[in-house]
Amino acid sequence: MAVDGMWRSLKPYLFMVFLQVGYSGMYVISVASLKGGMNHFVLVVYRNSIAAAVIAPFALWFEGKTRPKMTLSVFLKIMALALLEPVLDQNFYYMGAKITSASFSSALYNILPAITFVNATILRMEKINMKKRRSQAKVVGTLVTVIGAVLMILYKGPIVEFIWNKGRSHHGSGGGENQSHWLVGTLMLLFSCFCWSAFFILQSNTLKAYPAELSLSTLICLLGAGQSAAVALAVERSSKPWLIGFGTNLFTAVYSGIMCSGVAYYIQGIVMKERGPVFVTAFNPLCMIITALMGSIILAEEITLGRLLGALIIVIGLYFLIWGKSKDHLINENEAAIGLPKVANDAMKSTNSLDDVPVVHVHPDKN
Repeated sequence: MAVDGMWRSLKPYLFMVFLQVGYSGMYVISVASLKGGMNHFVLVVYRNSIAAAVIAPFALWFEGKTRPKMTLSVFLKIMALALLEPVLDQNFYYMGAKITSASFSSALYNILPAITFVNATILRMEKINMKKRRSQAKVVGTLVTVIGAVLMILYKGPIVEFIWNKGRSHHGSGGGENQSHWLVGTLMLLFSCFCWSAFFILQSNTLKAYPAELSLSTLICLLGAGQSAAVALAVERSSKPWLIGFGTNLFTAVYSGIMCSGVAYYIQGIVMKERGPVFVTAFNPLCMIITALMGSIILAEEITLGRLLGALIIVIGLYFLIWGKSKDHLINENEAAIGLPKVANDAMKSTNSLDDVPVVHVHPDKN
């Protein structure tokens, strides 16, 4: 019994550490394949085709009888999701990561929660009350995260050497031309983050009308593979890029599809049901640290002082944002547990007092 209790308590942590290691591996091997000559359009097609093939059996088994009816509006939303994530996000991420580095791209991707927070606020999906400390934390965290990203982009600084890369020749930007290429790669990564943020917001809206996570993921990957194939065929007219062989390129496509789409959806679903989305998001900086170490050891990527400081500032801002969101989640859970009537709940939110809340008079017993 003690072993079972210990496993239940450690399982969410072990699952999330395993998932972050898996994402880090994807960052490193995809950059190695792309810099080795693999076409990113072809990689996106193969990755999403493999992901759809892996997720589809689980969707048929677990959601075969509970899958809701497909409507035209839901189908159009899924088409938009396939365009945002597999086509735009993944292609621009691969192009930006190829120009920059695996460690830089994974560190810059920590700005994603801040971009999603800004987009949700603009669309009025996120409510801000600056009198509340949790709202102040979310705003401050967003600003700090942006400052860290700007520092990473504008300031390079000296190369930070560790024990394993001391004296080795580093792969990084050297001249003005490479610096301009690095800036272009950074802009591609930022646009990729924006597309991924829009994907999350639209996915949240789509799940309300189509609450079948596995089926939705399968359709997104399948339609994304089709749209990516159309783009790849329009850009690459020859058949040579499609012949990836049985080496590193094939391993990258299979690994990205199975680990970062199939297994990732499943593990995130398990942990999220038990601990919530805040717990899952809190492990993102771990991926950045593992990727930086793996990129430095395997790819001999340089780690500069500016990018190290910028990544640290992004992590600090990210945890301010996560703290504010966790307080929102706690308050919503408490309101749901208490079971406040909707009229009273709305009145309390608007007045912050009990003066305008309807009161039910209960007559005392005769005794």
